[in-house]
Amino acid sequence: MFSNLKQDIPSGLVVFLVALPLCLGVALASGAPLLSGVISGVIGGIIVGILSHSSTSVSGPAAGLVTLVLAAISGLGDYPTFLLAVFLAGLIQIAIGMLRGGFIANYIPSNVIQGLLASIGIILILKQIPHAVGFDVDPEEDFIFFQKDGENTFSELLNIINFFSWGAVLIAFSSLALMIGYDKTKWKPLKFLPSPVLVILIGVLLNGIFQIFFPNLYLSEKHLVTIPNIKNWESVFFFPNFSAITESKVWYFAFTISAFATLETLLNLDAVERIDPHKRLASPNRELVAQGVGNSLSGLIGGLPITSVIVRSSVNIYAGAKTKLSTIFHGILLCISVVFFGSFLNLIPLSSLAVILIVTGFKLTNFNLYQSIYKKGFYQFLPFIATIFAIIFTDLLTGVLIGLSISFIFILKNNYKNPFLVETETLNIGETVRIELPNQVSFLNKASIKDTLWAIPENSKLIIDASNCNFIDHDILEVLEEFKTVVSVEKKIQLNLIGLKDSYELSDQVQFVNILDKEAQQKLTPDEILDFLKRGNERFVKGKWSEKYFKHQVNATAFGQNPIAVVLSCIDSRTSPEIIFDAGLGDIISIRIAGNIVNEEILGSLELSCDKIGTKLIVVLGHSNCGAVSSALYSLREGNISSITNKIQKAIDESEKIIHPIQKQNEHIFNHVVKANVKNSINEILTHSPFLFGKVNAKEIKIVSGFYDTSSGEVQFFENLESKP
Repeated sequence: MFSNLKQDIPSGLVVFLVALPLCLGVALASGAPLLSGVISGVIGGIIVGILSHSSTSVSGPAAGLVTLVLAAISGLGDYPTFLLAVFLAGLIQIAIGMLRGGFIANYIPSNVIQGLLASIGIILILKQIPHAVGFDVDPEEDFIFFQKDGENTFSELLNIINFFSWGAVLIAFSSLALMIGYDKTKWKPLKFLPSPVLVILIGVLLNGIFQIFFPNLYLSEKHLVTIPNIKNWESVFFFPNFSAITESKVWYFAFTISAFATLETLLNLDAVERIDPHKRLASPNRELVAQGVGNSLSGLIGGLPITSVIVRSSVNIYAGAKTKLSTIFHGILLCISVVFFGSFLNLIPLSSLAVILIVTGFKLTNFNLYQSIYKKGFYQFLPFIATIFAIIFTDLLTGVLIGLSISFIFILKNNYKNPFLVETETLNIGETVRIELPNQVSFLNKASIKDTLWAIPENSKLIIDASNCNFIDHDILEVLEEFKTVVSVEKKIQLNLIGLKDSYELSDQVQFVNILDKEAQQKLTPDEILDFLKRGNERFVKGKWSEKYFKHQVNATAFGQNPIAVVLSCIDSRTSPEIIFDAGLGDIISIRIAGNIVNEEILGSLELSCDKIGTKLIVVLGHSNCGAVSSALYSLREGNISSITNKIQKAIDESEKIIHPIQKQNEHIFNHVVKANVKNSINEILTHSPFLFGKVNAKEIKIVSGFYDTSSGEVQFFENLESKP
């Protein structure tokens, strides 16, 4: 932390110079003792700074709580009783942090946070312009649109002409020129000092010159920082009235203060992380504990409620702070300044401070920010703009709540439009509608799920798949129960409701299984069956397998089978036809032999499948990296292996023109042999089985070749093969 002293000490000095009048301004606007704002500023800087996990956040009294503090002091009757509420609010914040209540910060949309930052920038500019030209009627930290004097932010700008001070204007323009020019200049003779510090020094120097040479331009006390003289310590510190701890009003305001302070802190913490150039994250729970300790201590010695404050935090970041040492140092300066440096600090023109805040405001609300969010679309831009206007015309918390409400409306709309996947599958039994529920199904999805289910046509087959769900809201379970017991029954919808966990109170329901009966099997043509296999392999490749319900398929096929195809394939463990074609129990007759060769037993099995069982498609399936073909290529003949490799040798002989010993490992050459071997197997079937040959010629059945790629899972079919009688 101490390795960045060159950046942190000057930054802490800048934050201190800005924070001092702001602390006094909050106290003045709150109707509290003037130095109560400084007390909370010191605690926010030193105590909260030490305990906080944030590197750049600055805490202290906040303008956002002014109205609440006014109401609390008035409602409780005196300041000591109010301090008791602040003390208790701090304890409540500590409890919230210990219970990890800071998680709510993760649910604040980024466009709302960006709107908060932009609105603070605009408010800084609008509220500080009067101070820049010498109109210093309102406190520095009066950021509320409707002011206590009956004016508002815009009417105050119109009143500038009546309270114009040329001395303040000259100091403001000189300060602005210095900040802009100094930050852009590469050669900085005083590079150890940030431009805001120089602005303060120039302001004091110019006003001193005005006093000597141009008295009509000199700025009097009402245009300068005003730190009250400390006559005795009894007038500085106040202590809570613990005798009122049993009063319900005290606890009401304690919970209210803790709630508002917690929300504002979490909002500002998120905003600070967004403008931090290093994007460092801080623990919101630890921040709440730190703020709670700060508030309890502030309540014990007479301070105002403390929160993380975006204005001071922004100044801290833009002044170049690297670690929280800057925040702590600003708190130390606040502590000693009131006692030792009051006479010098009272020389600082408010117009100089106004320029620093105006420049900070422009950095927070630059044009590029609006442009980038606009490009993200209407649903991002509208909550952003709404948050800005709401904060400008109300206050920070109210504005953020309005922005959150609009964002929530869009979230509801998005959940209504696309909460789950709906697709239509064509299986052996016809078209089936499949609804796949997402990982989390909440009440936000209720309307869209209900509309979709109630719109399913009569006599449909429907699969509702909740296999991927980790959570289903009770409201959704009620919708599913109503559809299962009433709607699907009345509309004669066959429903498979699967994947529900025991804790959901509903159980799986399977009313149909993807199993063909004899009539449906005989209606299928060979081309339709081939299309089923292609689509099944496509699902396999994409990882979107259909539900099999094997337990139910066992029952459905117990007394008969009606498969659609017979697949002659290799014994390779990676080529199971039922899996690579995404088929169910009873869909495929699988004949497996090394090298997918043909012998009498294989022919008998094929004829039995087509004649007695009713299959209309024969697929001879070869595959890449076939061990049997490799054995034949390397002339393995030991034992009974020769009965396999000898049959494959024919394919090798046919490919001998392109095969040389050194090319046997070539994938293209290898696969050429595999495909030639498949072709030879089909020719053997047609040559040695007159029954199957006759069926093929009569177009009652079809024989096709296939090649399975073990690396991709894809099957290629080759239908145009020469056949022999």
